[in-house]
Formats: sequence, structure tokens, C-alpha cells
Amino acid sequence: MSDELLVEIEDRVAVLTINRPDSLNSVYPALQAEMADAMRRVAADSDVGCVVLTGAGRGFCAGGDTRQIRDRDAAIAARDAGPKPASPGKGLAGRIERLKASAQMPRLLHDMGKPTIAMINGACAGVGMSLAGACDLRFAGTSALMTWAYQKIGLSGDGGGTWYWTQILGTAKARRLILMNERFDGRQAHAFGLVHETFEDADLRPRTMEIAQRMAQAAPGALRYAKEALNFAEDGAFARALEIEAVNHALSGLSK
Repeated sequence: MSDELLVEIEDRVAVLTINRPDSLNSVYPALQAEMADAMRRVAADSDVGCVVLTGAGRGFCAGGDTRQIRDRDAAIAARDAGPKPASPGKGLAGRIERLKASAQMPRLLHDMGKPTIAMINGACAGVGMSLAGACDLRFAGTSALMTWAYQKIGLSGDGGGTWYWTQILGTAKARRLILMNERFDGRQAHAFGLVHETFEDADLRPRTMEIAQRMAQAAPGALRYAKEALNFAEDGAFARALEIEAVNHALSGLSK
């Protein structure tokens, strides 16, 4: 584990902290891979009942570190230059595959059988918005600043953000968030529906940890099966949701 990602486990709550405060916790491919590995470990750890994602200093995650990403892409382009025919790892196809690989983080947050919380303590933009949207719950400090931001660098957005925010906000608000590229402070984010609650900055961590620890003490099966059913309900048929609820409700009773 590098010093750019801190993992602490306290009272069955794993806190993953992106530790690049000088860049407002922007991420880059190697760090994203490290974060995905850490998420897999805490997802498999029976001593962890809830996972909190946050950032050090004044930022949650301000997006991708465009300089490091640009340098990586330039190095790949230089390596692949020449008359050789394109392979799946090169050119546009290669970039698409790398973007799919980077989407592991939000998918793990969404799919793991434990509740996940985004503790948004400052700037949250770009891929930071996708990470926040992938979490089950989102709590923000009053100084939080949330914005889609991709348009500023000429990109449409990745990490599942268009899907997550449409699920969370509904079509009309998601289009406003993404197409208008507005900025929301902590209280505005709560009013708009981006976060479940906003706390004073000094109260954000203790209040979030209180909620996380309470959930972490619940029967693991109850939360795991409930989350599985909730995830299915996002895009599954109602009749099938009833079947899954019945099966999972029975299974969760056996796991007490």
C-alpha cells in the first residue's frame, strides 16, 4: 500500500482515504488500480461491515490527474509508434480498454455486499463524482463543492457516472447536472439530491463514522442481501425483484 492511499479499520468500518491533498486527491491509473485492490480486500474482510471513502485535506476527489494520464498516454503512443498493425492494446481500442479497467473502482463500491459511504469533505468533480455516485450513501461537509466538470477538459464522462446519477436523481436532474455543469456547495448538493445529508465541516467525520459504525454492527447477511435486492431494483423487473426479495429475505434469516 502506497502513502497515496490510506486504509484504516476501526470498529468494523474501513476508511479508505485518497492521500494526495496537494492535488485535491486527483487520481491516476496506478492509484486507481491500488484503490480497486484495496476495495477488493475490504469487501472480502469479514471484520469489515461498512466502507467509507474520503479524501485528505480539502478535497474528496477532484477528478483525474490529467498530467499523469496525458504522460502515460504519450508514453504508450511512443511505444506503439511505427508501421506495425494496430493491436487491441493500441490506439482508440487500447484507450477504451484502459477506461474500462479504471471503472473497476465504482463498480466495486456499487457491487460489494457491504454498505459504502462517500464522505465528501471538499472538491468532488469528474471521476470523483462517479465514485460518490457509486456509493450507497453520500454525506457532505458544508464546504463541499460538487460538479460534473468533464466538459472543461472536453470529455463526456466515465466511471459509470451517467448511469449512477440518472438512477439517483432521475432523468431531468441528471441531465441538468451533467449537461449544464453547475457547481453545488454542500447545502445545495443536499437540496438537489446529490447527498443524503450535509453536516458542518467539523461534524462531518464524527457523524459519518457514527452512521457507518451503526450499520457495521448489523447482521452481515441482512445488509448484503438487502443491497443485492436494491441493486437489482435499479434496472430489473418488479416481478423479478419480488422473487429476489423473497429468496434473500429467507437467506438473511439463516445468516443471523
